[in-house]
Amino acid sequence: MIRACSGRLAAAVSMAILTTAAAADERPGNLWDTTSQMSMPGLPAMPPQKMQLCTAKEWTQPPPPPPGQSCTVSNFERDGSKVSWDTQCTGEMEMSGHGEITFTTDEAYTGTIVFTAEGMTMTVNLTGQKVDECDNPIS
Repeated sequence: MIRACSGRLAAAVSMAILTTAAAADERPGNLWDTTSQMSMPGLPAMPPQKMQLCTAKEWTQPPPPPPGQSCTVSNFERDGSKVSWDTQCTGEMEMSGHGEITFTTDEAYTGTIVFTAEGMTMTVNLTGQKVDECDNPIS
């Protein structure tokens, strides 16, 4: 009887250790290969911009603004597989916009941000593919 109890206890302790080790190996963020491409009516499309981005596993904010811009986000919402937000940017050019991203799977997304600046409309097309986990998600 003691031997059977000891065996079950050892098995339970082993499972607890394995579960704890697996949880400790999980990193807090997801690493994405991202592509953004801006277009404006009447102009040739800009070359795509590629970068890697470390985000929280559960998105609480949109991707960061382009270099040289400082943006304030409002109305960030997640509804199922879709996130949306409004943004107001200052910096090289003042602009306002609305963005939407749809997670087509747990490991891929597509989306757009439509900006208005100085009477012009710019559309930024977004894609992302999850490639790994990461340690320092944007916050």
